[in-house]
Amino acid sequence: MLSPNDGDEFISIFSEGDEQRLNEVNIPEQLPVLALRNAVLFPGVIMPINISREKSVKLARTAYSNAKNIAAVMQRDSKQDDPSFDDLHKMGTAARILRLLEIPNGSITIILQGTRRVLLENMVSDDPFFVASVSVQEEIMPAMPNENYDLTVGSVRDVSMAIVKLSPHITPDAVSAIKNIDNRQFLINYLASNTEVSGDEKQKLLELDHVDERAASLLEVLLRERQALELKSEIQQKVNKGIDQHNREFFLHEQMKAIQAELGGNPVEQEVRLLREKAKTKKWNEDVAEVFDREATKTEKMMQHSGEYPGQLNYLQTLVDLPWGEYSEDKLDLDEAQKALDNDHYGLEEVKERMLEHLAVLKLKGDLKSPILCLYGPPGVGKTSLGKSVAKALGREFGRISLGGLHDEAEIRGHRKTYIGAMPGRIVQTIKKCKTSNPVIVLDEVDKVGSDYRGDPSSALLEVLDPEQNSAFHDNFLELDYDLSHVLFITTANNAATIHPALRDRMEMISVSGYTQEEKVEIVKRHLLPRLLQDHGVKPQQLQIPDELIVATIEDYTRESGVRSVEKQLAKIIRHTAKLIASGKACEPTLTLSALREALGVPKFFKDKALENAFTGVATGLSWTPNGGEIVFVEASISKGKGTITTTGSLGDVMKESAVIALEYVRAQDERLKIDPKMFTENNLHIHVPEGAIPKDGPSAGVTMVTAIASVFTGRKVRRGLAMTGEVTLRGKVLPVGGIKEKMLAAKRAGITDILLPAENKRDIEEIKEKYLQGLNFTFVEAVQEVLDSALEA
Repeated sequence: MLSPNDGDEFISIFSEGDEQRLNEVNIPEQLPVLALRNAVLFPGVIMPINISREKSVKLARTAYSNAKNIAAVMQRDSKQDDPSFDDLHKMGTAARILRLLEIPNGSITIILQGTRRVLLENMVSDDPFFVASVSVQEEIMPAMPNENYDLTVGSVRDVSMAIVKLSPHITPDAVSAIKNIDNRQFLINYLASNTEVSGDEKQKLLELDHVDERAASLLEVLLRERQALELKSEIQQKVNKGIDQHNREFFLHEQMKAIQAELGGNPVEQEVRLLREKAKTKKWNEDVAEVFDREATKTEKMMQHSGEYPGQLNYLQTLVDLPWGEYSEDKLDLDEAQKALDNDHYGLEEVKERMLEHLAVLKLKGDLKSPILCLYGPPGVGKTSLGKSVAKALGREFGRISLGGLHDEAEIRGHRKTYIGAMPGRIVQTIKKCKTSNPVIVLDEVDKVGSDYRGDPSSALLEVLDPEQNSAFHDNFLELDYDLSHVLFITTANNAATIHPALRDRMEMISVSGYTQEEKVEIVKRHLLPRLLQDHGVKPQQLQIPDELIVATIEDYTRESGVRSVEKQLAKIIRHTAKLIASGKACEPTLTLSALREALGVPKFFKDKALENAFTGVATGLSWTPNGGEIVFVEASISKGKGTITTTGSLGDVMKESAVIALEYVRAQDERLKIDPKMFTENNLHIHVPEGAIPKDGPSAGVTMVTAIASVFTGRKVRRGLAMTGEVTLRGKVLPVGGIKEKMLAAKRAGITDILLPAENKRDIEEIKEKYLQGLNFTFVEAVQEVLDSALEA
C-alpha cells in the first residue's frame, strides 16, 4: 500500500506515535505552508517527502533551522509547478520536521510527522514561501463503548492485511506492523495516508471530522482496492497458466520434431506424401488436380498443431476418397433384372417396368442420363426398400438419405471449409461412402423437407434432381463441381401435394398404391414370414400359418394400405411361438385361431360394413388419406326448428362448404324430389361424419352429402352395398376426384359391391388392373340427379 508521489517521491514509514503527546502540541497561529502533490498527511503519521521546488526547499531549510513546525496541504492540481494560495485545499495537517537530508543532486528529503488537522484561514505572506494563519480542527471521537465503531475498525484491519497479501510489491512484514498498531485512531490515519487511492479521495477522508465516519469511508475505499487486486490476481493467474501451457506445448512440439527428424520425417509431410500417392491414381480432371496440388502444398507448410491443419487435411482426404470418374458396371441382362425385382417385391409393376426400360436403353445406347423417379403412396408399401432392390438388379451400390425434418440447406450443399468442423453435404458423403459415381441413392421422405432461417433444402435439391444441371453439382465444402448425372435418384413421398412444385416438375411421378388383401397374403407368404422366422430363430416346420389366419391377422389387427403393421403382428406371433418352444411347452406347428388370439389378443379392428340401411339419411362415401383409402359414413337428421344447418365430426372448411352446397341443391330440386318446401324452413338439419376425433376435409364427399340430405328429407333409404365419391357444384354437376385406386381398395375391404363415380374418373378405372376391380360394379355419373336416381330406393 504505497501512496503515489505528491509531486516529490515519498516512502511511508510506520510509527504508532504518541496520541496524547500529539494532541497537546501547541500549534502556532501562523505556519509556513508546504504544497504537496497527490499526497495527504494525516495526524500521527510519519512521511518522508522529496523536495525539489525552490520555494519548497527554502521553506524546509528555514523551518528546520527554527521552530520546525509547518502546515502540509495538498494542492488541487498536481500538474501545477507553482501553485497559488487559492490552488491549495483549505484543510491540511500541522507537522513537525523530524529530519532534513541533503541529496547530491540539489534536492532535499524531509521527514514529517503530522500532529493535528488545521484549516487555512488567510494568507499572511507568499514570499519567499507561503505563510498563512491557521485554526486547529479537532477530531471528534465516537462515544465509547461503541460496537459499530469496534467492528468497523476490525474490518479495516482485516481488509488492509488482505490487501498486503494480494499486493506483490508490499513486503509481508507490513502485516505484522498493522497487527501491532493498538491505537485505533492512528490505525485509521495511517492506513488512510498509505492506501493506493487518489489524492482527492484521501483529502475527503482528512476533511471528515468524526473519526467513526472516516473509518467507515476508509473501509469502503479498502474494499474497492481489495476487489481490484483480487480481479487482477485472477487475471494474472489465468494468463500465467495459458503462457505455461503454451510454453509446455511448444517445448513438447519441439522435442517431437527433433525425435521425428531422428526417426526420419515430418508427419505433416508424410501425410501429404501419402495423399499425393493416392491422387496419382484418381481419374479427375485438370481443374480438380490443380486444386488438390495447391491445397496440398499449402498443407505442407502448416504446423501439425495449427488449428487450421485438421480441416485442411480433412479437405484433401475428402478429395482423394471421392470416386472421381469411377463407375460400376451395370448388369444389362433384362431377364435377370426382372427376376431380381420380382424376388424382392410383389407387385409394383409400374416401377419395375420403368427400371427395365432404363436398362434396355442403356443396353442399346451404352450411355444415358439416369432418370429421377419419385415413388409416392401410403406408408408401408415398399417404396424405400424398392430402391435397394433396384440397385441390386442394376448391379450398383446403394445409398439412402433421409430428408424427413431436414431444415438446413447446408445438409445438402455442405458447409464452407473455412468453418470449424465443416464437412461435405449428404449427397457427396453418400457418394464417398458408395465409392462409385453411379450409385442408386434413395432420397427418403422428400415431402417432409422443411425450411427456416437456415435456408430451404428443397431449393438446394432442385440442382441435385435436375438432369440438365446435376452434371456440375457444386458442393460448398469441395468448392468444385461434381458430376451427379450418372446417379440414379429415387425419391419417396407419402403425399405428392406437399412436394415443392418446382421439385415435383423435375421428377417422374410414379404412384405406388396400397395392396389388396390377396396381395398382402402373397407378400406375407413369399417375403415377410420366411424372413421373420429366420430373424427369430424359428424353423419353418415349427410354425406354419394357414392362409385364412393370415387373412384374419390382416383384417382383425391391421388397417393400412401397406404391410408394415402386418409385419409387426406376425413378429408378435412368432415371438409368442418362440417363447413356447424355448420353455419346452407343447406347441402345435400349425397355428390355430385360438393360438392367434392368445398371441395377439382380441381383434383391434372390425371390418367396415356399409351394408346396413335400416335408417334414412345415411350414405357411404369413399375418402383418401395418407395411409390409403377409407370408407366414411355421412349421417343426416332433421328436427323441429328454424331451418339451420349444423355440421359435426371435425369437418374442415371445404367439407362444411360441400354440406351447404348439397343442402341448397336439394332445396332447389324440392319439386323433382317431392319434398314439401316447408320442411326446409320448419326443420333444422344436422350432418355428422363419425369418428369425430379425426379431422376430415376435401370436396370428394359432396355427392355423399347430397344423397344423405335427400334421403332424410324424402324418407327414401340409400341402396344397400353402395358407396360413392365426387365433388358437386350448385348447378348439379359431379366433378372428378383423386385417389381412385386407394378408394377402390377401401371399398373392397368393406365388402361394397356398387360404386358411383364421376364420369371423368372413368379413365382412372381403366388404368387400374382388372384384379383390383373384381367384384365391383361401377356407375359413372355426370349430374347429381343421376346420383340420386341410382342411390335412393324407390
